[in-house]
Amino acid sequence: MSDTELVLRSTRVITPEGTRPASVAVVDGKIAAVLPYDAEVLSGVRLEDLGDDVLLPGLVDTHVHVNDPGRTEWEGFWTATRAAAAGGITSLVDMPLNSLPPTTTVDHLRTKQEVAADKAHIDVGFWGGALPDNVKDLRPLHESGVFGFKAFLSPSGVDEFPHLDQDGLARSLAEIASFGGLLIVHAEDPHHLEAAPQQAGPKYADFLASRPRDAEDTAIAQLIAQAKRLDARVHVLHLSSSAALPLIAQAKAEGVRITVETCPHYLTLTAEEVPDGASEFKCCPPIRESANQDLLWQALADGTIDCVVTDHSPSTADLKTGDFATAWGGISGLQLSLAAVWTAARKRGHSLEDVVRWMSARTAELVGLDARKGAIEAGRDADFAVLAPDETFTVDPAALQHRNRVTAYAGKTLHGVVKSTWLRGERIVANGEFTAPKGRLLTRTP
Repeated sequence: MSDTELVLRSTRVITPEGTRPASVAVVDGKIAAVLPYDAEVLSGVRLEDLGDDVLLPGLVDTHVHVNDPGRTEWEGFWTATRAAAAGGITSLVDMPLNSLPPTTTVDHLRTKQEVAADKAHIDVGFWGGALPDNVKDLRPLHESGVFGFKAFLSPSGVDEFPHLDQDGLARSLAEIASFGGLLIVHAEDPHHLEAAPQQAGPKYADFLASRPRDAEDTAIAQLIAQAKRLDARVHVLHLSSSAALPLIAQAKAEGVRITVETCPHYLTLTAEEVPDGASEFKCCPPIRESANQDLLWQALADGTIDCVVTDHSPSTADLKTGDFATAWGGISGLQLSLAAVWTAARKRGHSLEDVVRWMSARTAELVGLDARKGAIEAGRDADFAVLAPDETFTVDPAALQHRNRVTAYAGKTLHGVVKSTWLRGERIVANGEFTAPKGRLLTRTP
């Protein structure tokens, strides 16, 4: 340990081999070693004794809408990354839409990177976008370091990011498969959405009926067929419908290269509890019934669903009207995702190790960052969250770091208080106090 600069010691350190007492040595922003708890700390080495608080790898959130530049009044890199850091997230990957310009060309990527560079409190990477008219831009974007490509199979909600029809999906996916890329997909079938009853007003039941499960199920079946035909790598975003799980499980068993995510709001909130007019609960696809939620948890446990990400999709408060038909669809969850998932997971008998696997290890693996992020082991970045898992807090919107403090979790009591967050061996937030931005821009490793 002669070169060690810092040692973090805890009676509970979550490592790939399990949770144990340990001392974690840090050199030059990297984990140098995971040592026995009582390892000698040499004179001059800084020791941070965390007591019984849990030391876990910083979370990696691969589904975040930062909306910067162009719709910065909705969020922005400064506020989004502060909220993420406060919630124990140390890396995020920004979605290509809801910013102006969208990340659909290399020039647009450069614009996004320039905006993020001096505002990021945590490490930030970028998805590219797959549109009907930008197939020629996909390979250059891939070569410029985006982690993959986002596509919608139904209208996205913003005109500058049109969806792909089945022919467009086939063209984009063939191009992406040709260079070994990843396509991540908002999978709802537009024909099923158009056929569903559309009723304006404050009733959540009406909104839920307008986004039926079969829209998800059909789109996922179509995506599986295309991926199988092309031997392409695809990822299903924000899975809500449990009815699609048998399709996904079968595809995985057949060797289709498909992964799947779900989100904290689908795992912790239910349609039965959404008050009429409470459009802070609106998202697409929607929060469904408690029986559906039970099956999502079962699929997480058995590996049919791979990971959990926020799909943090904020807007200004005026767009969250009481009319579910016209309100912006999106839930702000960056700061609360770890606590929300842990609160629900512990009730269902899952461990904090499970949560780390779903929200750090597997998300890092999804985007190819698993050599650097997602685990406490030698050689990885010294990115950590320090969590008091048994402490509780009541969600106060005024205490959130998001630019617009609209939240579906207001008033809920959650387990798991993030005491501090560390990025490459530097504490970036503790007890609500932040350092200057220290995040770096991430690019896909060739």
